[in-house]
Amino acid sequence: MVRRSTAAFAVVVAVIAVVALLLQTGLWISLLPVGEYDETTVTVVDGDDEQLGAVEARVADSTTKRLVGLSRTDALGPDEGMLFVHGEAERHAYVMREMDFPLDIVFLAANGTITEIHHASVPSGDGDLREYPGHGRYVLEVQRGWTNRTDTAVGDRVRSPVME
Repeated sequence: MVRRSTAAFAVVVAVIAVVALLLQTGLWISLLPVGEYDETTVTVVDGDDEQLGAVEARVADSTTKRLVGLSRTDALGPDEGMLFVHGEAERHAYVMREMDFPLDIVFLAANGTITEIHHASVPSGDGDLREYPGHGRYVLEVQRGWTNRTDTAVGDRVRSPVME
């Protein structure tokens, strides 16, 4: 009887240790099923309605897709990205979990107006993930430097069929 209790206790401790490791390291993200992403063209225009740039973006429109984000992506092309769609405009904080390349993280109001731009670096690997906060209904992630290259700034507008 004591052996069974000890064995059961050891199994429970081992399961807790594995779960803690998955949570702490962020490896649990790699276990989430995502499915296929829809794609959309995202265009940025300035106050004069002149196009500053455009990207082909995967659409992260579910909780799972938003959690996984670009963490399973090896690299982005110069005009590729991901458009995160939230149910409503509110404060969100993004992290660079399991990322191997830097990003520009662009927060967008419900009407597509850019409210915040962050130039995010690759995490140092020490488990301390920096948060990049902003307010919006949408978040666009592109290669770091894309917003500088296209002169995209807070107040410019983003358009996409997904946002209509």
